Formats: sequence, C-alpha cells, structure tokens
Amino acid sequence: MTPDGRIRVMEIVARMNIGGPAKQVMGLYDGLDSDEFDHRLYTGHVDETEGDQLAGATLQVHRVPGLGRSIRPGDDCRALLRLVAEMRAFRPHIVHTRTAKAGALGRVAVSLAGIGAARAHVFHGHLLHGYFSSAKRRLYVSAERRLAVMSDRLVTVGSGVRDDLLAAGIGRPEQYVVIPPGVALARPPGRDAARARLGLPSDAPVVAFVGRLTRIKRPDRFLDAARAVLHRLPACRFVVCGGGELREEVERGVSGLRDSFHLLGWRGDVETVYAAADVVLLTSDNEGTPLTLIEAGMAGTPVVATRVGSVAEVVRDGVTGLLAAPDAAELAGHVHRLLTDPPLARRMGESARLWTTQTFSVERLVADTEALYRSLSAAPGSIPWSIA
Repeated sequence: MTPDGRIRVMEIVARMNIGGPAKQVMGLYDGLDSDEFDHRLYTGHVDETEGDQLAGATLQVHRVPGLGRSIRPGDDCRALLRLVAEMRAFRPHIVHTRTAKAGALGRVAVSLAGIGAARAHVFHGHLLHGYFSSAKRRLYVSAERRLAVMSDRLVTVGSGVRDDLLAAGIGRPEQYVVIPPGVALARPPGRDAARARLGLPSDAPVVAFVGRLTRIKRPDRFLDAARAVLHRLPACRFVVCGGGELREEVERGVSGLRDSFHLLGWRGDVETVYAAADVVLLTSDNEGTPLTLIEAGMAGTPVVATRVGSVAEVVRDGVTGLLAAPDAAELAGHVHRLLTDPPLARRMGESARLWTTQTFSVERLVADTEALYRSLSAAPGSIPWSIA
C-alpha cells in the first residue's frame, strides 16, 4: 500500500494504437477506483499507419522512448533501462503488462529494478499462429515459457486463448485468469442516418470490415469473399473501416470495383459503421477475443467470422452470427445467407445485442481487474520465479 492507502499499479503497453489492448486500458482508466488504486500508464509511440487511441484523450501518460511496435536492440535496451528507473521511482506493488514486447521488457525490468512487485501479463491473443515461420515460432514459444516462469498471473481474454497457450507449454494452469474484454459503444445512429453519413445507398445490402489492414486480419480473404458475394448480389456495398500497412494493397485490390467498395480509413464514430451495415465480416487467421465483434453485437448487427482464437466465445454460432473456416467461399456463403434472409439477420442481431451487453460490459472488466489487483497485492510473489 502507499502512504495514502492505495495499491500502486504500473501498467505497461508497447503502444496505444487503435485496437483491443488500448481500448481496454482506456476503459480501466475511466472505471478503476482512484481511491483504492494509483494506476499509471507507461507506453511508447504509435506508428502513423495505426491510429492513436490517445489522440484527444486527457489521461496522464508516461512515455517510454523505444517502447514501440518494432523490435530494435538499441531502442529495446533504452526502453528497458527507462522502465527500471521508473519502477525504482514509483515503487509499484503490481506491474501489469500488455502486448508481447511490453510483456517481455516489463517483466525483466521488475527483476532488474529489485522492487519485488507482483507481475501480471495479459495475452489479448497470441502469436502462435499466422505470424511467424516455424523457426521464429519456436523462439517465441521458448521466450514466453521463460517469461511465464517470471509471472505471478497470466491473464487471457478468453478460455480458447488460454488453452492454446497451455498446449504450447506456456505457464501452468494455476497461473491463468480469464478476464474477457469490456466494451462501451456510443449509441449508434439510425440505419438511414448512418448510411447518409457514410454516403451509402439506403436500399443496398451493406457488409462492413472493421479493423487494422494487416496480414493477420487477411483483408485479401475479405476481398475474395466480397467478390463472391458480388457475383450473386451485384448491388451489395462493402465498407472498410481501418488502416494499416496493407491499405495500398487493398486499394489496388478494389481498383476495378470502386462503386462497390468504400474505404473509410480510421473513424472515431465506429458505431456509425456498425449501424449502417447489415453484416460485419471478420476474416482473420488468428484472433484473441475481437472487440470488433463485441461492438457489432452491441449495435445489433449480426456477424460472420472465422472460427479462430476465442471468437466462438463472442459469436454464438447460429444464434448471434455465423462462424466458418478460414475460407473465402464459406464466409461468402454465410454472408449471402444473412443478406437474403432479413428476418434471420434481425433475430441474430437482437440476440447479439442482448448477449454482448450482458457479458462484455466495461463495469465487469473493471470489477474483474480490481479483484485481480487485490489478490496480487494481498499475496505478492506467491508464485516463485527465476530467470534461469
């Protein structure tokens, strides 16, 4: 405890780009009890292509030079030394890390700082599938196994993610805690108003892709599925909300179908995109517990998604949406089914609204996280570790 009785928490995330980890951090800062917790955020800078979740935000941030997305030995050493210095100055009871790079540097920094803080690392997903060659995957698994030994708690956003990590030999079952995401979505506008804002026709079928345009999200698979749907429903429109390193590749992919595709870039009013869509489509090779699908459900929009990671813990297949293998033809078939059966789409959308609002609230996320912090502060160091 601090002299004023609060539990000191040092939260470290590599970057606050638009995406799941940053949104969870923002939700915690708005909801955590400041009378009980002194909760401080340490983060690096965001690449220009990713969108900055902190743009316009008022919360206090401690910037750590070198703590960004890319792995660069010089920057990483600089970030590690800065984290050690910050830990010795703040003396946190708990170091709470998110994302792979921040998780590695943060947990090692606790050892170097000699402060005896409890360590909790959050896996918002994992890098076991779709990111690396087999050799690099082995290195990743080996590193995470060693880091798990240095951790008091390993937090996952879904049981599927936990089970994948355990199957890879990362950590022990008793170390794991599942804390699903918590999401707050602004009130969506009406369908016609949303379409007017986005320049979409009021009477056309609309399918939305919301997320980073990066390899793991498979925007190429989205385009293949979209072309298959257009073959059967030529009037369909496809909305892409997001940016990333593959934006130019996506632009080239739709060059001959400009009237059918609307590339919006990043938008702060993502609820408008969900409200305008008849279906939200996720085509990823790997996911944790996607906030996009939770948000779509809260807006009452059914989804079609690949059955990867913990997606099935958000989308109740056949009830709130439809799941498929990572196959463009199967995804396109599910999208066509929902677009041509409006009563089914409405039923699934309403079921999705009820399910997601009951299960994935920010209030529940805050309560679960506060309980985690209390348990760690009550018995810090309860799980032995060593670097060896």
